[in-house]
Amino acid sequence: MPPLNALRAFEAAARHGSMSRAADELGVTPGALSHQVRALEDFLEVKLFERLTRSIRLTAQGELLYPGLQGGFQQIREAVSALRRSEDPNHLVLSTPPGFTAKWLAPRLYRFSSARPDVEVRVASSARNADFMTDGVDIAVRNLSLEHRIDGSLRADFLAEISLLPVCAPTLIARLGPFDTPADLARAPLIQDETFVGRANMPRWSDWFHAVGAPEAHHAHGMSFSSADHALGAAEEGAGVLLASDILAHDDLISGRLVAPFPLALPTGRGFYLVYPAVATERENVAAFRSWAMAEVEDMEPFHQAFETIELKKGA
Repeated sequence: MPPLNALRAFEAAARHGSMSRAADELGVTPGALSHQVRALEDFLEVKLFERLTRSIRLTAQGELLYPGLQGGFQQIREAVSALRRSEDPNHLVLSTPPGFTAKWLAPRLYRFSSARPDVEVRVASSARNADFMTDGVDIAVRNLSLEHRIDGSLRADFLAEISLLPVCAPTLIARLGPFDTPADLARAPLIQDETFVGRANMPRWSDWFHAVGAPEAHHAHGMSFSSADHALGAAEEGAGVLLASDILAHDDLISGRLVAPFPLALPTGRGFYLVYPAVATERENVAAFRSWAMAEVEDMEPFHQAFETIELKKGA
């Protein structure tokens, strides 16, 4: 058998397609990792990678070796992960997008901790999809298409549909005057939350104006943010009108920090889902968080029923 460290080095480099990223994962220098890969090549008497200027590429021999090693190390990760979780059932790691963390989860999570003081919760806020085997994550909240298909090893439970509606601070209306019709929004800077635009094909301001049958307001003077909580923060300060997720704007609307001049909600065809490994279905801490999160969303439903759903028109 080849040395185990050399096999680990090769598998990580092949998985990442990068010596430096593989070295970061394994906690060694790129030079040390490259030395281990070369030692494996010498042992097997074949070349496993083509070293390009800024990247690496598997050779035909590397392509033959990688699938078996990748599957083997994946089984090891799953076995160790299952062991750790079985030994610490009161530890729960959540992975949530930054905007969802700041505007929905963080203000509510104390209620879960109060109800389940035996469960130690850690939140890993990231827009990157969690790797349940390598990241130590138990359950994640993700923005997915309502028609998504998910890997059979995972479960995705619907949490809440995402709709977009204009919101702004009362101070903005006091400064600019009331917005009587959607066309009046041309008087205000329009803020865009770019968190999922493009990657998730989320509607934009032009789609909202088209859906309500109004001419699109000129908004070149508006601002764009790559984080939903930053966009909502700007709207709260009176910087403009934001096309916001109704779920993430909920608390600000309830408190009066924001108002909805036109309660016309545009469906996005997407929703927030609770995603977790299928094998974790029966774990008590995962089941407890799942039940709690769904109950929290259900309590919000009467408020959101006050919004009128408008149709996203094709060709917008």
